[in-house]
Amino acid sequence: MEPDERDSVAAWWHMVVRNLRHTVPSCRAEDAKGKGRSWYEAALCDGNPIVVYLHGSAQHRAASHRLELVKVLSNGGFHVLSVDYRGFGDSTGTPTEDGLTADAVCVYEWTKARSGTTPVCLWGHSLGTGVATNAAKVLEEKGFPADAIILEAPFTNIWVASINYPLLKIYRKLPGFLRSIMDDLRKDKLVFPSDENVKFLSSPLLIIHGEDDKTVPLEFGKKLYEIAHNAYRNKERVKMVIFPPGFRHNSLCKSPALLHTVRDFLSQQWA
Repeated sequence: MEPDERDSVAAWWHMVVRNLRHTVPSCRAEDAKGKGRSWYEAALCDGNPIVVYLHGSAQHRAASHRLELVKVLSNGGFHVLSVDYRGFGDSTGTPTEDGLTADAVCVYEWTKARSGTTPVCLWGHSLGTGVATNAAKVLEEKGFPADAIILEAPFTNIWVASINYPLLKIYRKLPGFLRSIMDDLRKDKLVFPSDENVKFLSSPLLIIHGEDDKTVPLEFGKKLYEIAHNAYRNKERVKMVIFPPGFRHNSLCKSPALLHTVRDFLSQQWA
C-alpha cells in the first residue's frame, strides 16, 4: 500500500471510530461521569455484553426511536456502540454498500480488540440488517464469526424490499417503472443480499419483526428466517420472534417483551 493510501485508510478509520457513541450500562452511569475515552474503552471488558448498533436509512444515530432503544438496552445491562456510517450524521464521505459494510466491520473489530472475553453482538435495524449480514459474512470469511447477530425488521435483499415498498406499489403497473428502479439500484451497486449472506453464517441469529410493520412487511422477515433456518447446520442457533401489532417499524423498543427476548436468546447462545 502506498503512503497516500495508508494515510487515506487511517483517516477513514479514525473518522469511523470518532463518530461512535458509547452508552454504558445504566448501572455504570455514575462511574462514567466525567470520564474520558480511555475509561470508556477499558469499560468494554467489564463483562457486560456489548451491542454494536447499525441503524436504518433515515436520519442518524441520535434519532428519537434509536435513542429509546439504546436506553432500553442500557437499562438491561448492555454497552451500546452506535455509529453513523459514512455520509450519515456527522460522518464524512459518501454512503455505498461496500463503504457501509467496511464501517460496520471496522467498528466490530475495534470493539472486539478491547472487549476481552465479553461477547459482542451485531444489531441491525431495517437497512442496518443488510449492513449487519454483509459485515457478518466478511467476519465469517476472516475466520472470526460475530458472537451474535440480531436483525430487527429485516428484508431479504434491497431489490425485493424496494419494489415492494408500500408507497411505491401504486406505481408498479406503470410502464418501465420496475426497470427504472432496478437500473438505479444496479447503477449504485446496491444489493444488501441478506438472503444469500445468511447461508454462509454460523453465528447465533435472532430475527425480530413487528406483525404490523408496513415499511418492511413481516413476510420478508419470515422468508429470511426460513432461508437461514434451512441453511444453518445447528438449527438452535436461529430463532425468530414476531411482536404483536402496535409497534410497527420503529417501535419494537416500546415492547415490554423486547429486552427479555434478547437477553433470553443471548444467554442461551452464550452459556
